[in-house]
Amino acid sequence: MEKDIAKQLELIRRGTVEIISEEALQKKLEKSLQSGKQLIIKAGFDPSAPDIHLGHTVLLRKLRHFQQLGHTVCFLIGDFTGMIGDPTGKSEIRKQLTREQVAENAKTYQHQVGKILDLDKTRIVFNSHWFEKFSPYDFLGLSARLTVAQMLAREDFKQRYTQGKDISILEFLYPLLQGYDSVHLQADVELGGTDQKFNLLVGRQLQRDFNQEQQVVLMMPLLEGLDGVNKMSKSLNNYVGINEPPDDMFGKLMSISDELMFRYYELLTDVPLSELAEKRRRMQSGELHPKACKEELAGMITAFYHGSAAADAARQTFASRFSGAETDWDRAENFVERPVRFSEGNGGKLWICRLLVMAGACASNSDARRLIQQNAVMLNRQALGDVNLELAAPPPGQPYLLRVGKKQFLRVRADEQ
Repeated sequence: MEKDIAKQLELIRRGTVEIISEEALQKKLEKSLQSGKQLIIKAGFDPSAPDIHLGHTVLLRKLRHFQQLGHTVCFLIGDFTGMIGDPTGKSEIRKQLTREQVAENAKTYQHQVGKILDLDKTRIVFNSHWFEKFSPYDFLGLSARLTVAQMLAREDFKQRYTQGKDISILEFLYPLLQGYDSVHLQADVELGGTDQKFNLLVGRQLQRDFNQEQQVVLMMPLLEGLDGVNKMSKSLNNYVGINEPPDDMFGKLMSISDELMFRYYELLTDVPLSELAEKRRRMQSGELHPKACKEELAGMITAFYHGSAAADAARQTFASRFSGAETDWDRAENFVERPVRFSEGNGGKLWICRLLVMAGACASNSDARRLIQQNAVMLNRQALGDVNLELAAPPPGQPYLLRVGKKQFLRVRADEQ
């Protein structure tokens, strides 16, 4: 076990968005070091889909950090809660999965997680093991722990309620069940994405109600997909699966933007942050070409999941496929800058079809829709297939790069003056 608390905290902080609270975490680490008793680190994954992608690995890698520090990792497969489906961020009732579907997906999770975690040091647990033993009285008692007012204070539930959209009672149970997982495991720390804050805090409340020391909540960012805009998701086809062939993985990673590249470096590799800062400086000064930096990233990630030999072969395949030739995307003179007022959209977001019209790329919304459906529109080098996509204003200095048809290249920035 690492005996330097400052070094433990430095590794734990890497990539995290929020810790509730860091003071409590430090006390737990100090107590663990003095007693020799490992902390119990919990993260839950509902097996709602069979494949794990790089977005999921942000949490898994943080669990790996805790393993490296000598603590006990509980990889919780929510085979019981998976039949409900986490309502977080959903605008409508989720379709329930069958027990058979959840069980099949759970099998693939166990195999894939071994690519990141040391399975010899990992407790893999299923929450059906305790929830299937719950009596109706147990569920009644658990349901009394939260109020309807608390549930409706949650942003996604609040929006659905005010919009007159259905919320099932079953969905109200989900945060309680996730929270009880922490009680059963007596978790010292629970990890989750920033969208999980409500559920994670319920775990703290329930532990207090059951006279346990409250867990520390550690929230990780939601990794942007290859488009650099939306959360990595299989449904948006902007993902990199950890089981994808090496050539596909390497090629997809080479397609990301220069800015997104550094985010991937921070969240998906162990390259020291000081070294990343130096890479960024050298790239901005022109000493280091972005392509070389990106090849290194793609090689590191591909090697992690497939081995060095496969990564080297993928690099050679990529090089021979493109022969080092400069593409239309690499020529700055191809792009026409178009300022767009994102404030005219709904809640600061613009429907992609309207954005294309406002940028002068299409004559009408229907024209834009047709081109998107024909895969003739690309955003940051990725084909757009979602005609309902809404985009928030890009950060200053990071415009959206759009190709419409074969010849229109646009650099779209926010213009709110």
